[in-house]
Amino acid sequence: MNERIAENIKPHPSSFRDPSGFIFEQNGSVYRQINLLYKEHYDQLLSSGLYEYLVTRKLLISHNEAKDVGTADARAYKIIKPEKIDLISYPCEWSFDILKDAALFTLKIAIAALDHDMILKDATPYNIQWHKGKLIFIDTLSFEKYEEGKPWIAYRQFCESFLSPLLLMHYKKADLHEMQLAYPEGIPLDITQRLLPWRSKFSIHTWLHIHMHAKFGKRNAGKNEQHAVVSKKKLTDLIMSLQTLIRSLRFENIRTTWGNYYEEAAKRETYLETKKEIIKNWLNELPPLNTGIDFGSNNGEFTKLLTEKNIQSVAMDIDPVAINKLYLGNKESINELIQPLLVDLSKPTPSYGLNNTERQSLLERIHDRGIGLHLALIHHLCLGKNIPFTAISSMLNDCCKYLVIEFVPKSDYRSQILLSNKKDIYDWYTEEIFEKEFSGYFNIRKKMSIGETGRIIFLMESKRN
Repeated sequence: MNERIAENIKPHPSSFRDPSGFIFEQNGSVYRQINLLYKEHYDQLLSSGLYEYLVTRKLLISHNEAKDVGTADARAYKIIKPEKIDLISYPCEWSFDILKDAALFTLKIAIAALDHDMILKDATPYNIQWHKGKLIFIDTLSFEKYEEGKPWIAYRQFCESFLSPLLLMHYKKADLHEMQLAYPEGIPLDITQRLLPWRSKFSIHTWLHIHMHAKFGKRNAGKNEQHAVVSKKKLTDLIMSLQTLIRSLRFENIRTTWGNYYEEAAKRETYLETKKEIIKNWLNELPPLNTGIDFGSNNGEFTKLLTEKNIQSVAMDIDPVAINKLYLGNKESINELIQPLLVDLSKPTPSYGLNNTERQSLLERIHDRGIGLHLALIHHLCLGKNIPFTAISSMLNDCCKYLVIEFVPKSDYRSQILLSNKKDIYDWYTEEIFEKEFSGYFNIRKKMSIGETGRIIFLMESKRN
């Protein structure tokens, strides 16, 4: 018997802009409704061979038509069930090279669409996600039949959401992920133009796609910009020009405290190896786990202990250089189990967008993972950011069932650096109070000293189950 979808079913909060269809959830599964409005384009996506071309090359998420799921919505043409994505991430959580590769990936798909007499109508980073160690395009409804002479409607969107932040990071040699959070739909071209150095105009591609594009946009504000006749050859040349520019962009891998943390930590005799051995033994004692988080992953040295146990892992760090190195290393080794994200744990990505529900907060998205690693991080949050133990333990309890956490005492060299230029108001920062506060949310299963360092590592289990 067909499962009927109620007439008043609500689209996912992030799926309201495109009249072609929408995403919805039912009984724990994600579906996409394709509306009759999009029928002609969807049929061509299949008949042109574009869908098969993209899916077989793992460029587009695959789907099955959900014939066992009915709908009372008169607008509906078909219901499809896309392959599941483990974790949705946002551009403000990506390092430079993730965003760069996502931009080139989008352009590759745009070229493939033109080759099959279709065009990419949406070029937003939100349509690119991480799946089985690689980037993948997730919006099946972003393709329309190509009409000779029509310009690329997604050109400005691509330049604002991909090219603008990449160029600014390239020229300013600074991470701008918080600026991307301030401009979730892309950094406006007129702002990018004003922020770029004057010498950027000497690049013909930057001049064309940013400076001239911004000037043309101002001059034609309020007018119909779709009057220009653009051949398929010119469209292809435009996309290839974007590819040339983006391939040339670089993010300077400056030496940072966290980007080189493990190189420096390795100088402390046996510290890293002792800690690794303890964690390996504990992982062997735990039941099989599917998902994990490394809350301060750095270059992923300890995240890899999770992947050795076949645990799908999110590697988070505040350092853009460290996360970029981790991404590039995973890309080279094709590690399917690590998803690197740029995150400041003292202020993780909030909910944002329409009604503050369009984009879920990071903590909502990583809720209830199997295990979390919180190593050499507690002193940064407590002594550096003035965050109390109870707030940290509450957050971690929501995120993971098992927790491996390292307590760094106030006497530690790293703690003393944090306290060197501020008043010590942290009488509560002791191992005893740490255990007491965390015991409100976790059962402490194991506790060990890490060699002669004075640091203590704990294995905990959440009390919420």
